[in-house]
Amino acid sequence: MRMFRSLLGASVALAGVVTGLPEVASAAPTASFTAVTADRGDHGFNPVPAPDVWTPDNAAVSGYPAQGETLRLKAVRGEQYIDVVLLPPTGSVWVAGRTYPAARSADSDHAKIEITTPGQGCNTVAGSVAVAEIARDPDTQLISSFAASYEYHCDGDPGTLSGELRWNSTVDYVAAVPSPAQVDLGSLAVGDAAATRTVSFASRGSVPEVFGAARLAGSGAGQFAVTADNCSGRTVAPGDSCTVTVATRATLTGWHTANLVLPDNSSHGQRVVPLTYRAAYGVTGMYYPLPPQRLMDTRSGLGAPKAKIGAGQTVDLVVEGRGGVPVGVGSAVLNVTVTNPTAASFLNVYPAGETRPNASSINFPAGWLGSNNVTVKVGADGKVSIYNRNGSTDVVVDVVGFYAGDHLDLGKVGVGGQYGALDPTRLFDSRLKGGAVPAGGAVQLWSDFGPELSSHVRGLVLNVTAVNPVKAGFLTVWSGEGAVPTSSTVNYGAGKVVPNLTIVKTSSCTDCGTGHAVPSFAVYTSQTSNIVVDVVGVMDDGQVPDGMRFRPLRPTRILDSRVGLGINGAVGPNVTRSVSAYSEVPSDTEALVTNMTAVSPTNNTVITVWPADMGLPKPTSSNLNPAAGQTVSNAVITGIGPAYQFDVHNLSGSTHLVADVVGTFHRHPGTASGTAPRGTSHFAVLGSGSRAHR
Repeated sequence: MRMFRSLLGASVALAGVVTGLPEVASAAPTASFTAVTADRGDHGFNPVPAPDVWTPDNAAVSGYPAQGETLRLKAVRGEQYIDVVLLPPTGSVWVAGRTYPAARSADSDHAKIEITTPGQGCNTVAGSVAVAEIARDPDTQLISSFAASYEYHCDGDPGTLSGELRWNSTVDYVAAVPSPAQVDLGSLAVGDAAATRTVSFASRGSVPEVFGAARLAGSGAGQFAVTADNCSGRTVAPGDSCTVTVATRATLTGWHTANLVLPDNSSHGQRVVPLTYRAAYGVTGMYYPLPPQRLMDTRSGLGAPKAKIGAGQTVDLVVEGRGGVPVGVGSAVLNVTVTNPTAASFLNVYPAGETRPNASSINFPAGWLGSNNVTVKVGADGKVSIYNRNGSTDVVVDVVGFYAGDHLDLGKVGVGGQYGALDPTRLFDSRLKGGAVPAGGAVQLWSDFGPELSSHVRGLVLNVTAVNPVKAGFLTVWSGEGAVPTSSTVNYGAGKVVPNLTIVKTSSCTDCGTGHAVPSFAVYTSQTSNIVVDVVGVMDDGQVPDGMRFRPLRPTRILDSRVGLGINGAVGPNVTRSVSAYSEVPSDTEALVTNMTAVSPTNNTVITVWPADMGLPKPTSSNLNPAAGQTVSNAVITGIGPAYQFDVHNLSGSTHLVADVVGTFHRHPGTASGTAPRGTSHFAVLGSGSRAHR
């Protein structure tokens, strides 16, 4: 790559010298012809840094014949020059119509060709000289007229430097100068939009250039495309030009090189322009789990004024630069807790600086204690806005991770994780194993994805439920490493059934009895409570094929059965309804990140969500466990079927449902295998276990 960049710089520098010369340089010369042309093609910059044509119209071109058939041609333009020395094989003379193998020094089998430019020359040379015309002075027998074409390889360079040599010659020649002489399309992220560049080919010979159709050659040709070719089939007169446009495909990581090849009527038969670019996995949409850390608590004045958020009031919370969230992040994953609200209300968490959307992030009755997982795009100045509709309430916010945005690069944050969908699987139910976890106790849990895939897990997407706690309190889910964080995942009241979605950073357990390391985490409860944990997805290390990446959306309501949006009317007992997101999400969407709300169910019930039209049975796990008469929310990540629909099932009574979509997951082209079924991943839970946290 350094070589290509050097070449580009040299090309620009030389072009700058040419620009200052008279415009007559572009006109076709007339017989007799004196010229030196050099088409560097895919050859390195030594000895010719850039393709060019030297004629008496734009340079001082001199010929120096000497005894023994030696001919030296030197063209000088300002501080630039090209010097060519020719000599036939030892004991021979130049013969028109013959092609001579050439080297740096003549011997019995090789002619001499040596090309030098300022500060550049070759230790070894391989090439050829094809003589088209030779005449000698009858008195001195020195060369008086000469025409030849040449091919030249300097110091083992596999590329070809080619051109034409004329001195007092009657033989026409063609020449085309590409600009730029090589194309470096820079650094791209796999899956990015194509980068394009247009190459101009200027006809600079004595007769027109006749071009064929442009093509790509080389091992990396598949990573480029010719998107426009107005040279194909054209005859381009001296002084005119045509163009070819190339573009990247950016489907594989690494350095990619190829050649743009344009056939023509030159002695070499083609013009060649090297192409290159670097592709890496961009991190946009990758997930980075964090140890839970508190960003805001209105009870203490952390991150916001020490006061409840009042009715119709908005508080801006700084997220970037705190809790491990870098500047330039795309979206933050927060656990938002409501405590001691004075009235039934809802919070809306949205990007600061944007208009508040018609959506809710957490819904609650008066006197409620509870939390919800909220994924929100970070807005102006690295902030998110938190709006309260009615009454006043204290609000606590903990950050558990973030998704990279367009302004983060690999060098800044490293490789993040991609989402892998799972069939919802129960990892732990204390009601079936040992009973309620005592106050102040913690359990360590693990899941086994097999010896190969387990090592790629960096986080788990969990639905964690507190069941019938004896007192109001909270659960904290963390990696299990170090002390219990001063943050909460599920906040519960006595006797309630309270779920919450969370994405937990995992640790590696090497003694969990599986024979290989497995991802592990821990759950702490502040009060005695039963605990149920279902795993619904995986965040990997970005190296597993078919991983999905997050794309934030402005919070958008796709379901409100109260007004007939998505579903018309309340959902009855043991009824499944399908909801479409077709009009609101990009076409490559395979999963949704939503906030699902049950509104005033007539009975205690269970709400379950899963992909529609995929032939999948209703999962045995739940997404929402609302009590009769309450309006409560929970974050839900769900796959969608081929018609962009998901199914929602209500167990008991009837309830209205509301769903707001806050983002989507799409399969990233950089890791997509092209064979995995829609909405699936390579991960599957093969086993799980638990023990008291130590």
